[in-house]
Amino acid sequence: MRRLFTTTLLMILISLPIFSADPAAKGLEIAKKMKAANNGFVGEESLMEMVLIDAYGAQTKRVMKGMVMEVKGDGDKSISIFENPQDVKGTKMLTHTHKDGDDDQWLYLPSVRRVKRISSSNKSSSFMGSEFSYEDLGSQEIEKYNYKWIKDLSFNKGKEKGWLVERVPKTKSGYSKMVMKVSDKYMNPVEVEYFDRKNELLKVAVFSNFINHKVNGKSIWRAHKIHMKNVQTKKESVFEWKNRELGVKHKDRDFRKTALK
Repeated sequence: MRRLFTTTLLMILISLPIFSADPAAKGLEIAKKMKAANNGFVGEESLMEMVLIDAYGAQTKRVMKGMVMEVKGDGDKSISIFENPQDVKGTKMLTHTHKDGDDDQWLYLPSVRRVKRISSSNKSSSFMGSEFSYEDLGSQEIEKYNYKWIKDLSFNKGKEKGWLVERVPKTKSGYSKMVMKVSDKYMNPVEVEYFDRKNELLKVAVFSNFINHKVNGKSIWRAHKIHMKNVQTKKESVFEWKNRELGVKHKDRDFRKTALK
């Protein structure tokens, strides 16, 4: 009987997730699991809708085409091209993210036919008048952050489980920290709180409409909607993906600076 109990206990322990008891180590392990779950998408193509909502509820809608290319050994490359309204049509943003060092970001402005480089000191600036900063659209590589597990979570009326994880930038940033509510089903954040340099809550992003994409036999979840609320200015922005396709093979030349013109 005792041997049976010992064997059963051993099987239960083996089946449990292997996480360190140290909050920093456990936070990093969760981040690595998220990265592994989201890798292998090859490339992406989509139509995106961005809605800007001011403090009084007035809305402005913008439509973009988006392409992303997965890069082995470094961060991904992406380009967004505005299609309408007319005053922003033809505006393009190109981003080369990196595991180490600053990301490279350029903005092409058709009105002056000029490519503007986004400097590291401007990464916290608003992207095209939205509540998303250039930093939000840049690198999310785990090498650029320190992580700390805060607690295990049960949410959505107990139907889902996950973790609350703190993420602190290692280098200069517009944020002092981010607190992420991570779903163990999607292995992605479902909510992120962004704190400014004074360590005060600045904005909250809610990720929803998760869709499972199959790429080379692998299941990859992606949120198709992000609702960002700035709690200090009361402004909001909503990103929504339409016709999103993963597993798309792109050519590197489509993501060169010269392609912006």
